[in-house]
Amino acid sequence: MKEIKLRLAILLVLATLQNASSHGEQPLSRISIRKATFALHELAYIQASPTVLGLRGENTEWVTLEFGSTNPSVDDWIGVFSPANFSASTCPEENPRVYPPFLCSAPIKFQYANYSTPEYKDTGKGFLKLQLINQRSDFSFVLFSGGLLNPKVVAVSNHVAFSNPDAPVYPRLAQGKEWNEMTVTWTSGYGINEAEPFVEWGPRGESMRSPAVTQTVDRNSLCGAPARTVGWRDPGFIHTSFLKELWPNREYMYKLGHRLFNGTYIWSQTYHFRASPYPGQNSLQRVVIFGDMGKDEADGSNEYNNFQRGSLNTTKQLIQDLKNIDIVFHIGDICYANGYLSQWDQFTAQIEPIASTVPYMIASGNHERDWPGTGSFYENMDSGGECGVLAENMFYVPTETRAKFWYSTDYGMFHFCIADTEHDWREGTEQYKFIEHCLASVDRQKQPWLIFLAHRVLGYSSCISYAEEGSFEEPMGRESLQKLWQKYKVDIALYGHVHNYERTCPIYQNICTNEEKHYYKGSLNGTIHVVAGGAGASLSTFTTLQTKWSIFKDYDHGFVKLTAFDHSNLLFEYKKSRDGQVYDSFKISRDYRDISACTVDSCPSTTLAS
Repeated sequence: MKEIKLRLAILLVLATLQNASSHGEQPLSRISIRKATFALHELAYIQASPTVLGLRGENTEWVTLEFGSTNPSVDDWIGVFSPANFSASTCPEENPRVYPPFLCSAPIKFQYANYSTPEYKDTGKGFLKLQLINQRSDFSFVLFSGGLLNPKVVAVSNHVAFSNPDAPVYPRLAQGKEWNEMTVTWTSGYGINEAEPFVEWGPRGESMRSPAVTQTVDRNSLCGAPARTVGWRDPGFIHTSFLKELWPNREYMYKLGHRLFNGTYIWSQTYHFRASPYPGQNSLQRVVIFGDMGKDEADGSNEYNNFQRGSLNTTKQLIQDLKNIDIVFHIGDICYANGYLSQWDQFTAQIEPIASTVPYMIASGNHERDWPGTGSFYENMDSGGECGVLAENMFYVPTETRAKFWYSTDYGMFHFCIADTEHDWREGTEQYKFIEHCLASVDRQKQPWLIFLAHRVLGYSSCISYAEEGSFEEPMGRESLQKLWQKYKVDIALYGHVHNYERTCPIYQNICTNEEKHYYKGSLNGTIHVVAGGAGASLSTFTTLQTKWSIFKDYDHGFVKLTAFDHSNLLFEYKKSRDGQVYDSFKISRDYRDISACTVDSCPSTTLAS
């Protein structure tokens, strides 16, 4: 009986924290699209131009809309639909005795009619500029009255399309299972029955071709609504090619290709990347880490929480500093699609300048994975029915099994252990064994910088929801893991999920093990815990309670950068997304003997024998 009560108490705490850490709703979910009716008026109109996009190979273009209504209202809005055909004929019949809804797919974006024309309510005429990306289909624009809850179709535009909707787009680099392997993942409209996908690549002046594997996602592979219903949009074909036996640090050029069965070729633009250093290489190495960035729209549509401009600002800062970045880790809550699949294309387009140039490694978060009855540790509905499927297919990660989203990867002097907090991590589980093996297997002479990454805060956080529960952590977070962090002398553990920035002292069992704050010499004697979940999503409030272990807090959007100068010197920086300036930093200077030194609960066995 006591065990049952304990389990109920744990579930209650988890449910409370889920509500506390939830940050609003997906903007597209506010539209009652299945209640839409047709109220076409012969004098109402909406016209889009230009009608053909991407004539010079662009995958992002601006469209101008001109529209008018004889009965304008501040609630009128414009929805962008793709594919352009959104009539009732595309809606599956749910019951032979019940007519299917007129509209069964949410728009891919929306904006109010008076956004650019405040006088629309008085004049009934307006204009709007929207940004479109190449998403494997054509587009149409619909003027609605009745607001988001009672939408009525007043006018429908002409169709707009990219010159080649099926073109290969939005490459995402990721490290492979070997240090000298790079993977390239991209999206296209070409299936294996139409074309052979490949990457043409090599150092400057040389080229070779590597084939790609192709996969896709259908409704039946998803777990619930809205991903299987109004949020469904065909995600196209997802291709991954493995570029192997790379020379360390060498620059490679590459482009995406499809050989059609009629013998013609479809090409992307040319991209480039620098191969990873070999494990232990002593050179300048720069790593960017953040969580919960989400996506935003440059045209101001789909305003979600206060993403504008957190997500775009973070993306902009990374692009501007890209020549000083070697690898990126986005530790969960990737784009907050929440079951609206079109948003994954929008996100991969947003990060293309980054992900096409440096490895873009991801971790699994609650908004990618969680769904009741699907094996996730948390029985909530945060993924919108995606249950991890989109994240597992849109991005490559060097996991043993995609459904178990934990893995390790090396970058020169860094060794990273990436946990999956949407699966059980506690002692005795499969993931716990992985984490211990990952931490234990690193050679600290070659790779002195040991970094632990996870989405939920398994360490320490002053987020108000955690503080109210008295845990200052995800429930059961550090109880099992802190002895591993201490035993294997993890330098820094970083988390997302909480949308702010916070840094602790080196700590073990709630006690600071080093009183220094900005320049650590010698052994840390504990692990520094960092919350870096403020890359874009709406911000999380701190508790007013003061703790001894919290050194720096920031209620703003930002990201973390680690710079290893050599085996003995590391610089940590926290930068704000609004200006890219450093607002918190510390340095670590030490030798190998400092790593191997005896500290609390990490002393090797000794003997008195001579």
